[in-house]
Amino acid sequence: MERLFVAEDGVSRCRWCASDPEYIRYHDEEWGYPVADDIRLFEKICLEGFQSGLSWWTILQKRENFRAAFAGFDYRKMATFGAEDVERLVQDKGIVRHRGKIEAVIHNAARAIEMEREHGTLAAFFWSFEPETDESGGEVVAQTQTSQRLSKTLKKKGWKFVGPTTCYAFMQAMGMVNDHHPGCAHHAKAVAARAAFTLPT
Repeated sequence: MERLFVAEDGVSRCRWCASDPEYIRYHDEEWGYPVADDIRLFEKICLEGFQSGLSWWTILQKRENFRAAFAGFDYRKMATFGAEDVERLVQDKGIVRHRGKIEAVIHNAARAIEMEREHGTLAAFFWSFEPETDESGGEVVAQTQTSQRLSKTLKKKGWKFVGPTTCYAFMQAMGMVNDHHPGCAHHAKAVAARAAFTLPT
């Protein structure tokens, strides 16, 4: 299957974003571009967990609802959520009402605080996993050795809903890997963004 498409603006893009203007905006402005902000990183890994078994389009359409429901993904605030909050969220039609995933992200908020204490920032921890080479070999893959290692490490730290496929999607979303097709106009832009990016410490 052809992995590129040319939109009405004449720009060549990855085909996965062709179906919806919001998809195109996400592809052009976020996907594959490096992120160092801890709140944004926590949001991304939470949303990738919610996406498991669903389409990313579904999550993207509900993202603002997720942000409102989960205190902007401020993990310090989320860590204070209790049983009443879980019941509130399970009834929230604006998000994915999966009790296990809801409980997992609240649980992970407390783990994020622990990670911050241990590593200084979430960004410093996550970016320490950046692979030195392209493990995908230019192919579309669901996971890599690095995503397996990240998943295993997070699980040892008590995180939930962070399997290797979820972790790889997170690595793509946060710009740790650049999986824009080489023929996509945003591949070179993501390369340049990464070159200008200062690794968190």
